[in-house]
Amino acid sequence: MAVLNNYENLYEEIKLKNRLLVEGIQVDPVIFSHLDLGGTIKEQVNAMFAIDHHGHSGIDFPACIILPLGSRVRFQWEQDSPFTLQYEGGEYQLYERNKLIVDNVIFDRRPDYYKLTTSDGTPMATVAQSYGHNSIFVAYSNECSLKEKGKDCLFCNINETKNLYGECQHIKWKTAKQIGETVAAAYKEGNNKVTISGGFIPERREVEYYIDVAEAIKESTSLSDFNGTATIGAPVDFSVFDKYKEVGYRTVATNLEIWDKNMFKTICPGKEEYCGGRDNWLRAIDYARNIFGAFYVRSTFVAGIEPKGSLLEGIEQLVEKGIVAIPNQWNVNVGSALEGHRTPKAEWHLDLAKRTVDIYRKYGLTWDLLADATAEKDSVIHDLFRLEEGIVL
Repeated sequence: MAVLNNYENLYEEIKLKNRLLVEGIQVDPVIFSHLDLGGTIKEQVNAMFAIDHHGHSGIDFPACIILPLGSRVRFQWEQDSPFTLQYEGGEYQLYERNKLIVDNVIFDRRPDYYKLTTSDGTPMATVAQSYGHNSIFVAYSNECSLKEKGKDCLFCNINETKNLYGECQHIKWKTAKQIGETVAAAYKEGNNKVTISGGFIPERREVEYYIDVAEAIKESTSLSDFNGTATIGAPVDFSVFDKYKEVGYRTVATNLEIWDKNMFKTICPGKEEYCGGRDNWLRAIDYARNIFGAFYVRSTFVAGIEPKGSLLEGIEQLVEKGIVAIPNQWNVNVGSALEGHRTPKAEWHLDLAKRTVDIYRKYGLTWDLLADATAEKDSVIHDLFRLEEGIVL
């Protein structure tokens, strides 16, 4: 009975987490003056996509809160949310419409490597962000060239994030050496997974850059297998996947974003026009799977723009072929072309997550493979998968 109760309690916490991710949290930023942000508590570093629903250049927020049973929740500021964070009696309290639901909210600890700088004086916190569970994320660029062409993905706000936070948070293009040194420092602290990503750049330049980054990481860490994911656009020349494999990346991500072929053209016009179209993306993903192996290739989807049935169809088709297809909750970003729209309700996202986990288990996707192929290990899908498999991190 104790195990069952623990399962039920964990499931209820995951449901709350899912709602917080969809609805965000209302807060008066002044209450964080009582929090040691940038000292002992990890702050948001908006290196690629800003997830808050309002811009706050010059105002710091915590990166995430941790619920009583350990669920990590990215902090998202939303002033219309039914959830409110308040500071009372020296503690942070989480309310839902005036009802106290979490007493004494705690926040994620700031990693030690965030205090360090690279050899050229660049703060390591701006080079690689901690995603928890020993995973770090490097956004090598905080801009996308598709905007210049008028072909941005409609859900994306990478360029607006740079406009809002690039200068005040000192976010810049990362050199291979900066990345290598930062990954080495983060790995000394116990991290063991790195994802490299960034905005759209010409294919040849992208390949050369990723090779330089891999070499710099191996040199700094002395690891031939540094458990890295290269996040790239679908290439026209598929042989570049062989190069990523040869240089030491364990996994690769080629993110389709939208499954429905007509919606893909509308929502991702740049990916349609400059990467050979949707059919080329699918062929590229298949080729990468043959090079890297089953479940060593990921394709991420923005969940909530297209119908659920269409998205689940795509997820199942890809997972059946040995590709980790993962839907991320659509967070309507400040500065994106779809700003002002709403993501579906929390129940919609929770049902999608549960059905995705069922697909993973149906086709034999293991936790280790899922964790290695994805940038973070604490999405709602990851939480539900761990719950169903009885895995404790």
